[in-house]
Amino acid sequence: MLHTMRWFGPHDPVSLFDLRQAGCAGVVTALHQLPVGAVWPVAEIAARQRLIEADNATHAPLHWAVVESLPVHEDIKKGRPARKQYIENYKASLRNLAACGIRTVCYNFMPVLDWSRTNLRYEMPDGSRALRFVWQDFAVFDLCILKRTGAETDYEASVVAAARQQFAAMSAAEIAGLTNTVLLGLPGSEEAFELTNFQGLLDEYAAIDAEALRDNLHHFIRQVAPVAEELGIGLCIHPDDPPYPLLGLPRVVSTADDLARLFAACDVPANGLTFCTGSLGVRADNDLPAIARQFASRIHFVHLRATKREENPRNFHEADHLAGDVDMYAVVRELVLEEQRRVAKGLSISVLPMRPDHGHQMLDDLHKKTYPGYSAIGRLRGLAELRGLEYGIRRGLAAEAPPAVRHAEIAQLA
Repeated sequence: MLHTMRWFGPHDPVSLFDLRQAGCAGVVTALHQLPVGAVWPVAEIAARQRLIEADNATHAPLHWAVVESLPVHEDIKKGRPARKQYIENYKASLRNLAACGIRTVCYNFMPVLDWSRTNLRYEMPDGSRALRFVWQDFAVFDLCILKRTGAETDYEASVVAAARQQFAAMSAAEIAGLTNTVLLGLPGSEEAFELTNFQGLLDEYAAIDAEALRDNLHHFIRQVAPVAEELGIGLCIHPDDPPYPLLGLPRVVSTADDLARLFAACDVPANGLTFCTGSLGVRADNDLPAIARQFASRIHFVHLRATKREENPRNFHEADHLAGDVDMYAVVRELVLEEQRRVAKGLSISVLPMRPDHGHQMLDDLHKKTYPGYSAIGRLRGLAELRGLEYGIRRGLAAEAPPAVRHAEIAQLA
């Protein structure tokens, strides 16, 4: 696999040299400075490429391997008349990215919030800090801080009672901390949602149920995937995080069935998947190795992280990359086998870009300001473990092959 890390641009406290020293050859980034829905100009794309490649002549080379993300405007998700222009803008951005040689574009279709956690500094047994989601804490925000109309129907009666009791005992600082965590903006952005207008954003989805949101997603993909196919771009959707409805908002990219329906809606190879083991792994009914096999040809990008469900299975935290509920060995083996199938078919793009996702904040990074989940050392540890796992799987597969193939595989690894 092509080993990469996410980089949030010039203001990221993790530098491009940090990525080099971690063993990365690819960079995953986006033009976060541009407003959602705007066309990404060639000049801006090329400027970011020059920044990434500036030291390639004298140091280990890096290149912009994956766009994460080219965001989808809310009017597209809501199916509003303005979506027509925003879809045309999206196509123009894809054309400009292809003109600059970028061939993998990640996006998501989650309404309003891209991802949700209730604790950004959950202490692990070794003293490192992880991201965590607690259902009752989220209910506290929804019921007692946001005070969303009708929220009580989304929670068990026992959770409603416990949340109200918990809120009554919270300090002002604790309430502010939970509010800020839930309303955190996109990674790479300094902006967060404001509580004062957040309910209004939710209200705009009042008439949009899961089937309506799915229809809007399928309309979008029918428009843009054929363009991506013509351009040789792998357009890959990121699963919902977490993979179930929140705040009364529908989510429609949470299960294997959701993915099958999306790929059937526009059956071209470019209509693909960002295979995120953490997001999909939160649900016990998602069989990750089976999903990897079922949609192997549609996987264009890989996020490897392990989430751990807790006693209440709606609660989870980010585990070590080789721990948690994800059978990482089985998943990576399926991905390696898919790469080998692509090589055997003679496909022009056979290597899957992979990044370690959501590393723990640890060691010196505990004393630094970092984007939640994206500190350097935790991701370095994760990438090191995942690279070792991949290497071992490749050596094992080579040993199982006929002698001629085995020698060629071992020579390649060396």
